[in-house]
Amino acid sequence: MILVTTAGKVGAEAARLLARRGQPVRLLVRDPAKAAALAEAGVDVAAGDLTAPDTIDAAMRGVSTVILVSPAVPGHEIGVIDSAARHAVSHVVKITSKASADSPIPRRRDQTRIEDALIASGLGYTLLRNNAYSQNLLMLAPSVARTSSFGSAAGDGRIGMVDSRDVAAVAAEIAVAPGAHAGRTYWPSGPAAVTYGEAAAEISRVIGRPVTYHPLTFEQQKQDMVDVGVPDHIAAMNAQAVSLFAEGDSDWVTDDVPSILGRPARSVRDFVTDHADAFR
Repeated sequence: MILVTTAGKVGAEAARLLARRGQPVRLLVRDPAKAAALAEAGVDVAAGDLTAPDTIDAAMRGVSTVILVSPAVPGHEIGVIDSAARHAVSHVVKITSKASADSPIPRRRDQTRIEDALIASGLGYTLLRNNAYSQNLLMLAPSVARTSSFGSAAGDGRIGMVDSRDVAAVAAEIAVAPGAHAGRTYWPSGPAAVTYGEAAAEISRVIGRPVTYHPLTFEQQKQDMVDVGVPDHIAAMNAQAVSLFAEGDSDWVTDDVPSILGRPARSVRDFVTDHADAFR
């Protein structure tokens, strides 16, 4: 049995892919009713919460591999790691990011704490340190739909955006046969690093009308995120990460996705084409 710890964009897709392959997979969710489609697809949906250790232990029974994905709260994820160790789980696939103990971004420092705890646990592990998700472009879709424009504090920085569906596919592939990936750290990215200006050009091409891109300050970026419902402290952290794009923080590309999946990683063009209706 493979346990996926949350039903976000990576977790839900990984569970769906595993069920489609006929792999026994369990998904931990707060509200099973919201995962009804996955249950119908063959996923064992377990009610639980990363804040409730007893539900984690219940979901961990019979599990051989964990796909550990959550908003990166150290207390929550380290609780999962501890439960996995108690239940003799053999491998944990950790969805993470560009973690660093001295990063100015709290989430990256938290990821380091979680990674360190996983490595120290003695469990088999694989780290997936993903580049920025292409799905972040969907936060810009309402502005594009209303005004045919969007802004960002990314400046002209290049970003090797990776589609979260590819990250889910990589996590699922490793979870099925983790042996060759034990102790490895991968850096999933898209096939090319692009600027937000280039992303605007791709959106223009797909929706058939000009879309313009303009720079924002940090405060403007944060407010834009708050306006679409992102909590204030998360918006501040995300805006800080976007501001680092302008400095080249995410200007990197690897072949980890194609080398593991045996197919090309989805490009920004692929992503925008798949989500054209949101931008229209």
